Amino acid sequence: MTLLERSWYSSNVLTLLLLPLSWLFGLVAALRRLVYRSGLLRRQRFDVPVIVVGNITVGGTGKTPLVIWLAEHLQSLGWHPGIVSRGYGGKAASWPQQVRPDSDPNSVGDEAVMLAARTGCPMCVGPDRPEAIRALLRHRTVDIVISDDGLQHYAMGRDLEIVVLDGERRLGNGFLLPAGPLREPASRLKSVDLVVVNGGDAEHELAMSIRRPKLVSLHDDQTLVLDGLRGRRVHAVAGIGNPQRFFGLLGDAGIEVEPHVFADHHPFRAEDLRFAEELPILMTEKDAVKCRRLPCRDAWVVQIDAQPDEEFVRRLNNALKDITDGQKIARHPGLPEL
Repeated sequence: MTLLERSWYSSNVLTLLLLPLSWLFGLVAALRRLVYRSGLLRRQRFDVPVIVVGNITVGGTGKTPLVIWLAEHLQSLGWHPGIVSRGYGGKAASWPQQVRPDSDPNSVGDEAVMLAARTGCPMCVGPDRPEAIRALLRHRTVDIVISDDGLQHYAMGRDLEIVVLDGERRLGNGFLLPAGPLREPASRLKSVDLVVVNGGDAEHELAMSIRRPKLVSLHDDQTLVLDGLRGRRVHAVAGIGNPQRFFGLLGDAGIEVEPHVFADHHPFRAEDLRFAEELPILMTEKDAVKCRRLPCRDAWVVQIDAQPDEEFVRRLNNALKDITDGQKIARHPGLPEL
């Protein structure tokens, strides 16, 4: 974690110095929302419902496991979901791009390949979300779209907004970027449809927990239970937004962690996985899609599944019923009131 990121979760001089920039950031963000609400910039709607799963903070909150759960839940209800995302880190020459489980993560982004592989859903990525949705709908039979992130992409119309909060880090110091971790003011949470808290003390809140993770071999289909490594030392590799959450998960399972932190969306090379001490290597699913072709021994992917609580599922199902009935969801008639 950089000095700036550490300052987001404490009170310090750096925070005070950056406050004027945060006020400017907030003003620009508010003006941007205003031009969409006033109709000066057009908000694009689609023939199928769009669900946004996002956050109002920078850094990992556990949003991607919820997207996977949501895709599986929609499929269990008879929907045919498709997924769009930005394709962050992808270097494709043109956008949007269709994503398959065997797509090159260097072209379309690591998270996109992981989502396509885990869900089996049609997927399309691109910095222009509406264009990605249109491309998805042209080539696939999709009757509902999940947008992985994109809460602040106001050009994209949406029928349901879900925000994931980190149960430990919450909103940090409560300031907007760059003095704090907020992309939008905390008041934005009042206008979304569902707020789910990932871990931490979520009493009186909609909660999401992580099911018992399992280990999948990086290079074949062999699997292990995470408890099988209890009491052992491992190299833990993480190039994600919040690596401490990953290391903490392993520590809670009784595993002694030798942490190796890389930048979010790091393009892994073979030398990144060469360590002086030969120990099992554990990595996140997002990192694994970039490491499968690299030569390394005893490497395992920690597969994580989210489980929202019953109240979240009940409210989600009610919202989906409202959508299918052609009704507007309460408190969300178009752009949120901020």
